[in-house]
Formats: sequence, C-alpha cells, structure tokens
Amino acid sequence: MSEPPRSIDHRFPGVPTLEGAGVRLRRSFSNNEVPLFDPFLLLDRFGSTNPEDYLAGFPWHPHRGIETVTYVLDGSVEHGDTLGNSGVIGAGDVQWMNSGSGIIHQEMPKVSPGGISGFQLWVNLPAREKMGVPAYRGLTASEIPEVTTDAGDRVKVVAGSYGRVEGPVRGIPVDPTYLDVRVPPGGEFEFPTHPGYTVFSHTIDGAGTFAGDDSRPTTAGETVRFGPGGPVRVRASEDGHRFLLVSGRPLHEPVAWYGPIVMNTPAELRSAVQELRSGEFIKHRRPIVEE
Repeated sequence: MSEPPRSIDHRFPGVPTLEGAGVRLRRSFSNNEVPLFDPFLLLDRFGSTNPEDYLAGFPWHPHRGIETVTYVLDGSVEHGDTLGNSGVIGAGDVQWMNSGSGIIHQEMPKVSPGGISGFQLWVNLPAREKMGVPAYRGLTASEIPEVTTDAGDRVKVVAGSYGRVEGPVRGIPVDPTYLDVRVPPGGEFEFPTHPGYTVFSHTIDGAGTFAGDDSRPTTAGETVRFGPGGPVRVRASEDGHRFLLVSGRPLHEPVAWYGPIVMNTPAELRSAVQELRSGEFIKHRRPIVEE
C-alpha cells in the first residue's frame, strides 16, 4: 500500500537578517533548527531593488565542512575563491561549492536595474568528507534542464531527478534533490520522495496548499518542512505557485558550528579557528573544477 502524501509539520516565515558586510536578507532556518532539517543547515533568501541593501556583499570569508549552494533568480553576483575560480553568477545560474577542508571566497552582488534576488542553501558534509579536497561546480541557466508537463508545470532540475530528467549536480553525499517548480493557476503537482529523507519547500511566488494542510496555503517567503510520508502533493492558488522543493538523506551526526565553519566536535572547531589565525587553514589552492 502506498504511503499518504506528506503533510506540513513546521512552518518558518523567515527572520530579517543582516549578513556579510551589510546585506539585508531573510533567513528561513539556521543553527537553531539543525535537528529538523538535517542534512541542511541554513537557507537564506536575498532580494531587493535598493542597491544599499545588497551592494556591500559578502567579502572574503572562510568555509569548512559544508557545501554552499547559491541560486540567483535575478541580477548577478561576482565571485572568487582560493581554488582559483572566479566569474559571475547570473540570473538562473547556480554555484554549488564544496568547501571541504577549507576555502576562502567572496560573493559580491552587482548593481542591476531590476535589483537582485536568490537563495543560498548550506548542505552539511558527512564527517568522513569534512576534511576532503574542496571542489567547485558552476552551472549556467542553460545547463540546468527544465521539464514542462502536459498540465503546464515547469520544473527546473538542479540536483536529483524529475521523471526521466536528471539534474547536472550529481555525486553529492546526502543525495539531494533541488527543484525550482512552477505550477499554473489552480494546477496540481506531485513529486515522489524517498522514505526517511528530509523534505522542505520555500514559496517564491504565489501560494499553494499541500496535502494534509489544505486549510492554510503557503505564501511567498514561507518555508515549510514536511513530516514523514510518501509524495509531496500541492494545489496552486489562482495566482499559481512557484517554489523550491528540496530533499536529502539525513546524516544523523553531531554538529559543531561556529560562523561559516561546521564540524562535528568542539575540538575540531577550535582547530579550525586556530588554523585560520595561523594561516594554515587552506590546505589546497590549485584550481579544481567539477563538471
């Protein structure tokens, strides 16, 4: 017998946050919600038409022990890192970076007439890979497949798969799915999920009601975490519904977190901070690009 569709068990409206050198964004979840979202650590949504809200950007800063996923919806972001990678993340592009044993990078939004908007998601690395070799994936919008169904749904597949279409980001330890879904007004959408996986969505535009919680639609800017069950099933409002749908296999490992560094023990954190201060943080500097 098939399992019933997943229902919402937690809702997160997001909290206004100042990050980087002064970027105004909205944080859906972070270190206080680690057990709920394992293996995901943080979701930020940035967006403004006022350059003063984003132009200061995210100057050079370190990461260790995680993967960072930057998805730009509008505008552009210049980036660079200690692996030798540099370039511009434009509208529809994705940067999927594995910080491994340590990387220092920067992300600097550029002024755009329409402003800038997008997301950054942090994905935890298992203990066995936290001190691995850093790696970088840069994907342009044209490299990310989009599926259009007979019902008019449009699904961009960054990671995981939808139907027979597989996203370009593969080989990630937590087996993630990362979809950008658009459901037309009044339409319905269903997506099968792996038993035991963590699943959440973030509404970008419009609104939708998920099975098991039809009395209260999700609205723009809201993140919802689903409880156990089978597929995710949603019905769009009369305005349609665009949302991120993300899932991954939990790690069930201890989390020790200090700023941009996420390890498993306090001792590992202390070592990372000491290495940062002594100049020994970066273990690999040669350019490593994953296709």
